[in-house]
Amino acid sequence: MTGVVDPEDRLGSSDPIISGFPVAGPPRFESIGAVRTGLAEVDYLADEGIAGVVFLADRLAKPVLVEGPAGTGKTELAKSVARLTGSRLIRLQCYEGLDESKALYEWNYKKQLLRIQADSGQAWEQLEEDIFAEEFLLARPLLEAIRSPEPVVLLVDEVDRVELETEALLLEILSEYQVSIPELGTVRATQIPLVFLTSNNTRELSEALKRRCLYLHIDYPQLDRERAIIETRVPGISQSLADQVARIVRSIRTLDLKKDPSVSETLDWARTLVVLGVEAIDAEQAKDTLHILLKYQSDIDRAAKELAGVEPPD
Repeated sequence: MTGVVDPEDRLGSSDPIISGFPVAGPPRFESIGAVRTGLAEVDYLADEGIAGVVFLADRLAKPVLVEGPAGTGKTELAKSVARLTGSRLIRLQCYEGLDESKALYEWNYKKQLLRIQADSGQAWEQLEEDIFAEEFLLARPLLEAIRSPEPVVLLVDEVDRVELETEALLLEILSEYQVSIPELGTVRATQIPLVFLTSNNTRELSEALKRRCLYLHIDYPQLDRERAIIETRVPGISQSLADQVARIVRSIRTLDLKKDPSVSETLDWARTLVVLGVEAIDAEQAKDTLHILLKYQSDIDRAAKELAGVEPPD
């Protein structure tokens, strides 16, 4: 792909870039323009701001905190960068109650118990060394990303859903890209992964976490970009229908809704219209399919009134 350094060539491509701590490896991208062009090749239409942050994240070996409304392409950005660079995507889906054993590592207690029962004649000191060995360690996404010898994109999705204790765990890992396992010692990254943390702003993240990241806000796209996204991601859609969908969605977002339609919901609506064979949207077709675009009945009713006068273009 244009402007993207092949992962197999990275180790011997040039001297590592040094930007304080940690040390970044050879660059993945030649320029900001190469990032934008490369992402377009994997069907992610990035603007200059998005491409610039991805480029700097690689050069500075810093994670990216991506905030914005749900469904605007935050998660898809990490997936697209992984496809673009040929990297393995490791995803940690955050939720309330996520702890170290699910995010970082835990011991295989059942396997340890079987070993203890099988070697019950051993002294405890010897047995302890055996059961806290590598073969009994269950690596979770964070440790897996740190230990991977191959290029990795680590996606920490919806980080705003975790408690402060888990956020503190992320701080330690993202600061030094290493993990301390008491029984085994310190595990250091053999290569620095590209890290994306997404947030829907359900709670305020700590200043300490924000300080360690490059910041990127992805909002609803402008009309031209959303129309281009629709044309790229919806096979078989005409330019005129894509334009009409983008304009209607833009109009609906100006209403006082419980939840504005996201880009992903816009794409679902566009795909629905293509499947139904719609070539131009009229008021009746819009009303009959608004449940694909909006998820609250009050929003559907309000949007239906707004679109009552919609007529197909000439």
